[in-house]
Amino acid sequence: MRSARLSAAGLSAAWIAAVLAAGCADTSKSVDERTASWSPNRIYAEAQDQFKSSNYEKAIPLYETLEGRAAGTVLAQQAQLDKAYAQYRNEDKAGAIATLDRFMRQHPASPAIDYALYLKGVINFNDDLGFFSFLSRQDLSERDQRAAREAFESFKELVTRFPDSRYAPDASARMRYTVNALAAYDIHVARYYYQRGAYVAAINRAQLAVTDYRDAPALEEALYILFMSYDKLGMTGPRDDAKRVLLQNYPNTQYLTRGFKAPSKPWWQLW
Repeated sequence: MRSARLSAAGLSAAWIAAVLAAGCADTSKSVDERTASWSPNRIYAEAQDQFKSSNYEKAIPLYETLEGRAAGTVLAQQAQLDKAYAQYRNEDKAGAIATLDRFMRQHPASPAIDYALYLKGVINFNDDLGFFSFLSRQDLSERDQRAAREAFESFKELVTRFPDSRYAPDASARMRYTVNALAAYDIHVARYYYQRGAYVAAINRAQLAVTDYRDAPALEEALYILFMSYDKLGMTGPRDDAKRVLLQNYPNTQYLTRGFKAPSKPWWQLW
């Protein structure tokens, strides 16, 4: 009896192994092989189903297959844009931006260029949220501002070239946010230098903010940092100029009396 049971167990294990092997053989086929007899519309429908199920790794190769299978058609262009979005959702931001850049090179007259610019801006904008997070951290070390600047440039091109685009209002709002955040970051660094006695570095960073980000809320503090840094260096002429400009632009400023005490509201509520 024991021998029979072992034999049955062995057969059962063999059967399970055979089923698993068959399943592996099925999935080992490439997307091109599995979709060889499919129409472009069917491929697109399957890709959309996978995307809606958050199966981005399965959706992306389907979009790629469709790009080749329907080359030269509007459907192929749509697949390319959907692929970029799927790559973004799959956390392949570099791949998504590369796909969008390729789309804009290949289809410069496409009516979807505004969307491509918008999506590229959003990807860079969201990619740089770690950069914006300095507002809630004590670490004042330098961070790469490239993603924020590239987001701004994409939004700017969109708003300039396609002012009537459905994406233009949101792009404009994100541009303002990005400018404010970049200015606030430069002031954050300038304050860091000032508080450590690096007055020349503080002046350079504050001047950069004043030059690059006019009218941003953080510029009030930039002028105060210039005033204080010049004062520490004994440079009375530039100090008085900085104070004059500060009072001229911000007549109700409280920095001269309260110093670096944080304002009651953050800059994104003051804008």
